[in-house]
Amino acid sequence: MKNIFENLTAKIAKVLSQRKLAYCLLLIAYSGMLTSCNEKKTEETHEEEKPQKEVALTASQYKTVGIETGIVENRNLNKVIKANGYTTVPPQNSAEVSTLIGGTIKDIFVLEGTYVNKGKVLATIQNLEVIEMQEDYHSATANIEYLQLEYNRQKTLSDENVNPRKTFQEVKSKLAAERARAQAAKNKLDALHVSTKGSTSLVPIVAPISGYVGKISIAKGAYAQTGVALFEVVDNSQMHLDLNVYEKDLGSISIGQVIDFVLTNQSNKSIKGKIFGINKSFSNESKTVAVHAKIESADAKGLIPGMYVSANINITNATVPALPKDAVVRNADKYFVFIEEKHEHEEKKTGTEAKHEEEIHFKAIEVIPGTTDLGFTEVKFINPVPADAKIVTKGAFYLLSAMIGGGEHTH
Repeated sequence: MKNIFENLTAKIAKVLSQRKLAYCLLLIAYSGMLTSCNEKKTEETHEEEKPQKEVALTASQYKTVGIETGIVENRNLNKVIKANGYTTVPPQNSAEVSTLIGGTIKDIFVLEGTYVNKGKVLATIQNLEVIEMQEDYHSATANIEYLQLEYNRQKTLSDENVNPRKTFQEVKSKLAAERARAQAAKNKLDALHVSTKGSTSLVPIVAPISGYVGKISIAKGAYAQTGVALFEVVDNSQMHLDLNVYEKDLGSISIGQVIDFVLTNQSNKSIKGKIFGINKSFSNESKTVAVHAKIESADAKGLIPGMYVSANINITNATVPALPKDAVVRNADKYFVFIEEKHEHEEKKTGTEAKHEEEIHFKAIEVIPGTTDLGFTEVKFINPVPADAKIVTKGAFYLLSAMIGGGEHTH
């Protein structure tokens, strides 16, 4: 019995020893797996932390995106002061047309936007008082004819001492009064642009300057009051800019400086001008000073007063390496351009038919941007690049998005 117990004890001890060994081996293997995973995670973390500076596109993507490349050019770029403003015309080139006498609108002969010459009849109004003015003029002129004859006769008699001198003086006085009355009636009719001949109740409203008809504030049959604007006429041939310049920039502004400006809502065309006047007082509470710049007549075509503009006042200029402004993209606090790499084309299988499609690689190069002028930006490269490097001038933002976002074609 004792032997049986001893044998059973030995077997149990052997089994326990084997299980203990198995557990130890399992623990060692598990520890090895944890170490391997940690090393792999560390490697992946280092790989993720490594900044991505390259991106690749297939030939079809290259074409679809519309990538365009160019080289660094030496450009004459200006140091500028930026200012905002609007187009306007001198006071003498803008007119609000009103009437000197009230009346009912009879006819309107123009439309808004019509070009008219000075003196062109824009409309007519009807007022019966005009007939009385003409009658006064005709009556005065008729009396002048009679009194002129009487004046000559009385003068002859007076010189011969036939009639008293007093009679001659009375005729002379009446003649002067009638002449004055006729001249007053004529001046009124001339001011109203009404002829002294004939009889009419119509008063023409004429354009005081040549230009384009702006707002029309009347309608047929309405009553036109004196002193109220009926039409606007603007001559755009002397268009200029009123720019708002801040106090800190005034010391750099002088008459004769050239400016380049674009319309705020039409930034695809740059127009030149030249400063001809600087105000000597601040505009309201904005702490800005109005700077006036003349626009060449040829460039002023198509402009109308009140259009908002963004302008660059050219202070100094220098020849610097530059690229189109769309070639420079920003990522966080750094700026980059993309260079198409040479001899880096690869073939990649795409689709179910395993067609081979060429890949084109681009590398992001950090730059320091400088002055931007007329669509070009000055660039300074952190590291030298070949003079003939093919730099992406269109589509750089797409490449930046692909580089940041990663994906199938990002490296």
